[in-house]
Amino acid sequence: MKFKYLFVLFISILCFNQLAFAQTRTREGGENQEEGKEPQRGGLIDDSTKMVYGPTTTLYFQEKNLRFNKMEKTPLDTGLTGFHNFEPVFHSGHKYQGLANIGSAAKPVYYTLPGLIGATSGFSVYDLYYHSPDSMLYFDTKSPYTKLEAFFGGGNRNMLNVAFARNVNPRWNIGFNFNTIKARKTLNPNARDDNMVEQTSYSLHTNYRSKDEKYFLLANFSRMHHNVFESGGIIPETVDSTSLYFTYEDSKVWLSNSEATDIRQDYHLYHQYNILEEWQVYHVFDKKKQGLSFFSDLTTNDSVYFNYFGLPRMINEDSTYNYHHFSEVRNEAGFKGDFGPVYYNAFVKFRTGTFSSPNFESDYKFNEVYIGGALRGEINDQWSFEADGEYLIPSGYRINGYFHSPFLDVSYTKASYKPTAMQEMYRGNHYSWTNSFSNIGVDQIKGVIKADFTKISVRPSLTINRVNNYVYFDENQEATQADGGAFMVIPGVTADFTFWEKLRWQSEVIYTAITGDAADVFRIPDLYARSRLFFDGPMFDEHLYIQFGIEGRYKSSYNAEAYMPATQQFYLQNEFDVYAYPVLDAFVDLRINRTRVLFRYNHLNGGFMQRQGYFVTPYYTGLKGSLDLGISWYFFD
Repeated sequence: MKFKYLFVLFISILCFNQLAFAQTRTREGGENQEEGKEPQRGGLIDDSTKMVYGPTTTLYFQEKNLRFNKMEKTPLDTGLTGFHNFEPVFHSGHKYQGLANIGSAAKPVYYTLPGLIGATSGFSVYDLYYHSPDSMLYFDTKSPYTKLEAFFGGGNRNMLNVAFARNVNPRWNIGFNFNTIKARKTLNPNARDDNMVEQTSYSLHTNYRSKDEKYFLLANFSRMHHNVFESGGIIPETVDSTSLYFTYEDSKVWLSNSEATDIRQDYHLYHQYNILEEWQVYHVFDKKKQGLSFFSDLTTNDSVYFNYFGLPRMINEDSTYNYHHFSEVRNEAGFKGDFGPVYYNAFVKFRTGTFSSPNFESDYKFNEVYIGGALRGEINDQWSFEADGEYLIPSGYRINGYFHSPFLDVSYTKASYKPTAMQEMYRGNHYSWTNSFSNIGVDQIKGVIKADFTKISVRPSLTINRVNNYVYFDENQEATQADGGAFMVIPGVTADFTFWEKLRWQSEVIYTAITGDAADVFRIPDLYARSRLFFDGPMFDEHLYIQFGIEGRYKSSYNAEAYMPATQQFYLQNEFDVYAYPVLDAFVDLRINRTRVLFRYNHLNGGFMQRQGYFVTPYYTGLKGSLDLGISWYFFD
């Protein structure tokens, strides 16, 4: 019944917008242009001398634009392509392995370079759902700007996003973001509001520049409270013969009285001063906190889960309460500037932090000093090269090189980085270790050939990774360092074709081959593919823009890593084959003026395959057939 009312509400909104704008079409800098074309910057006054505000008068930028002297402000996105992939895992193209619910633990399918070469907490399975300071958008608005987004997924998987920004004066902008997730359990919920995930997060941001434009300041504050009520996955049929894999709401799961929490809080400041026209000094300040906990009532049937793995109870027999806290303070100071077409930068950075737990005999502490710099040369807007690096004294480094051209992009990275604090030291009710691992070494080469034409775009790519001394979680769910290295060759191709003006086909295929002594510690499917065929064009005299079609994805069979809620880590397993299974989704994306709406039916081919369903992680089934709805509004007054 609730779904029916929501559907009626959406249709009413669409009809209202259609009628309101049918008589007078307001020109807002290309807002009603065809999808896929670059919007043109429009003026603030239309033909009737009325002030007009819209997506192209509200601009945003990121800290990296200011820091690296590439100050490009971007208009708001009103495009439809991919809009139906609203949730983070879907938005990534399913290149994250999760537990088939919004807000559940997730890790990258492919090996990724670390963001920091120094100490990190190691608790990262909820990173995908956190709006970190480095992802913050800063705005320059001509009028108050508000964005409201709501996603109503089948089975009560819901998200709400609110963003607001406004200029106090032409040189000072303030704003905030507010986000919530409430996702009902997809496996064995006991009631309509028996949620697997409950998240509340918010952030505040501001940017300011002085009247003479010599001083710039960016600052933000972020906080996330992320709760997950764990299931432990479906009980294997070998343990309980009455346990079936594809009964979803009626599945038998391990845990019903266990909860994981990730609380994060960040303060961030970046400011710079122009000493000379081509020379600036800058300072960066960060203060971060992350608190991780896991609770399980072992007087209930949840204890059977830990007994199944033969795990000891080292602190408490009746309950498990694991708590760890990571905090750090960072200060970075440097200078930068432009010498003709060449950008230069040099800095020194100091990080200090603590990783603690009530069960530690002594805290894990670190003090890190870095020096580094960057260089960029630009021949023109299309041809450039970049090089940057940093050295963590006395051991640890990262060197990056990039080459950009209209036809070819090439990058090279060489790094030696620390294992995480959690991999070095951990104390919980079921696990305990102290390690002294060596640094992890990596060499990565990436190249992309760009063959872009009017109606055809084909981009072959090749990634080569060499990783030594990799630290992972083994079959016993404990941190281990691999002997030797792994060599990965990853060719791929993306393609975008337009037929008959309004029919588009977009595809991506990636193949992975891994060799070396440590090849088995990387669990990556040999083949990954996704494809989307859809109609794309305006209708009703360009009052309505629509995309509708089918999107499919596929991963070949592999022994994907399993998930341990008690440590909040994915680990190796060799018994469960996450078998190959193509998944098809049908979607309709609509835009009328400033309102975008999505309809997506998940697992369209469910019930038509030889297998009853599919898995995304061992003992966690993918979504069954269900209808999702979403809506996004922009307001400029």
